[in-house]
Amino acid sequence: MNSLLSLKDKRLLVTGASSGIGRSIAIECSRLGASVIIVGRNNDRLQETYNQLSPQTGHMFVEADLTVKEDLEKLVSVAKNLDGVALCAGKGLTMPVAFSSREKMDDLFEINFFSTVELIRQLYKKKCINPNASIVAISSIGGTRFFGGSNSIYGASKAALSSFMKFCAKEFSARKIRVNTICPGMVDTPFIHRGTITDEQLEKDAVSYPLGRYGKPTDIAYMAVFLLSDLSSWTTGQEFVIDGGLSIR
Repeated sequence: MNSLLSLKDKRLLVTGASSGIGRSIAIECSRLGASVIIVGRNNDRLQETYNQLSPQTGHMFVEADLTVKEDLEKLVSVAKNLDGVALCAGKGLTMPVAFSSREKMDDLFEINFFSTVELIRQLYKKKCINPNASIVAISSIGGTRFFGGSNSIYGASKAALSSFMKFCAKEFSARKIRVNTICPGMVDTPFIHRGTITDEQLEKDAVSYPLGRYGKPTDIAYMAVFLLSDLSSWTTGQEFVIDGGLSIR
């Protein structure tokens, strides 16, 4: 069992690695022996993540905005022989439907859906992902299990991502590549402290979860590690809900 949980000799790509869930996944994977390519838009924060990776050869970081064609192509050119991909790049938006303009929809979908889809398409088409590899996408219970107010654009973008990954799981199985999605509830990262909800509101909401708290980045990272490891060798096309029990009906 312990040997199966090892990521030794695996080469992994983690997007959105400059903070939050992406950073935690990169760090935990490195601790289990993987060499990790970390990707993000902010060089300083990416360097902070890189400095926390377990010391070993093979790590690298690529400053890239996946919504920019040239940056995406640069990333694909160096991301070869991958044994796993964790897709964590994204952003949120709290906006009532009445104010959800096409411009705001286009902006959020470009980051949460289209850029991620294009990256996976190119990596697969150019055979950058090895047979028997694993792809993990970070989606959300928003739009898939839970429909809170003022989250229509964000939820729709994540629902689209979850759906697309199921199609990938079907098609990529021809190369024995597994594709799964993690759908977290609220996780305590800089992502939720962007000023649209007060700290008092967040504290009140957190206790509404059956387990009495929001998730931690490591709660999600540990599931990602499982899905990237050989322990999940017969698991594909699935959505794993990690939400402290919020979606229990």
